[in-house]
Amino acid sequence: MRSDNETRFIRLTPLTQITALGGLALIMSWAAISTSILLMDSIGSGNVRAQVQREQENYEDRLNRLALERDMRAEEASAAQERFNLALQQISVMQTQLLGSEDRRRELETGLTVVQDTLRRAMTERDTAAERAQAMEAALKGEGGSAAIPMGSEVNGAVDALTVALSETAAERDAKAQEARDAMVQADEIAMQLKLMRDQNDRVFRQLEEAMTVSVEPLNKMFRSAGMNPDTIINQIRSRYSGQGGPLMPLSFGPEEEQHTHEIDRANRLLEQLDMLNIYRMAAEKAPFAVPVKSAFRFTSGFGIRRDPKTGGRRMHAGVDFAGPTGTPLYATADGVVIHAGWASGYGRLVKIQHEFGIETRYAHLSKLNVTVGQRVSRGDRIGDMGASGRVTGVHLHYEVRVGGKAVNPMVYIKAANDVF
Repeated sequence: MRSDNETRFIRLTPLTQITALGGLALIMSWAAISTSILLMDSIGSGNVRAQVQREQENYEDRLNRLALERDMRAEEASAAQERFNLALQQISVMQTQLLGSEDRRRELETGLTVVQDTLRRAMTERDTAAERAQAMEAALKGEGGSAAIPMGSEVNGAVDALTVALSETAAERDAKAQEARDAMVQADEIAMQLKLMRDQNDRVFRQLEEAMTVSVEPLNKMFRSAGMNPDTIINQIRSRYSGQGGPLMPLSFGPEEEQHTHEIDRANRLLEQLDMLNIYRMAAEKAPFAVPVKSAFRFTSGFGIRRDPKTGGRRMHAGVDFAGPTGTPLYATADGVVIHAGWASGYGRLVKIQHEFGIETRYAHLSKLNVTVGQRVSRGDRIGDMGASGRVTGVHLHYEVRVGGKAVNPMVYIKAANDVF
């Protein structure tokens, strides 16, 4: 080290030099490693953001496809509902025609019975007249062979009287025979009309049976698709709505009430199917087969394990989410009784409805409640408005279906009804 007046020398020992070089090497290594870590983190963050953006785009595309599919299903459900209503109207018309044809057939059977009685009476009178004519002829021959020959005037009078009697008897016999022939012709015409009536009834029966098959089978499939036993449902409905008379009265098409015919059996089967169709209709009103939102909405989350929107962790989502504007009307998806209407932790403003068959539905995050506890509601009744109360990231409806207290996928019920309603 040199100054103005002097020069000084500093000597570094080997140990000091080694220590300095080691420290310098450590500093350089630390700088290189830190720079590498920063570069890798920057590159990784860019990849994560790109991946998140791609996943978000894929998610939005999937949601758009689901919304389009939902609209298509809604249109199909509306068309199916119209077809179902048309089938019910046709069934009603066919049933009226069947009852009318049955009345006409009874009238024809009554007319045929009267014609047969008239025919039997005419044949009896004809036979009686023939016997009288034969008796008179026999009497005339017997008197002519055995009696003494009377005076001419008396013989002529007796002959004239017998001739008149025989003429009257023959005329009466011919009239009865003509009446019998007319009755036979009329009986044949009535028999032909009855045959035509039976053919018409058979066509009506076939149409009704086909309509019943088309109407009942989709309902049966709908309940089975939703995991509900149709036999159990039918028994529950019958046991709860049996206060007005018991079983259906059988139809009788003949004059004797105890006479069972093929038509009677078919008619009774149709009545049983009509009763089952009515039971299915009542059961469908009491199970949550409807969608709680009728306005435009976006399906934002399904049922099952998902990424929690708040914490980012994996959690079970016990329902489905429908997003829409604040104040969107919400409707009950089935008949039932309100068992909760108020605030609940996490759910915000919550409505719980208890339905038949051990089913409960929940409507969470509402902005407004339109029902109270204990109130009985029907499918389609407005129970509140969509909001963002409770633990949420935005305005939506969280909709749950629970069977026996266990959460099930609500879309099972909604999809099961797509082919029917």
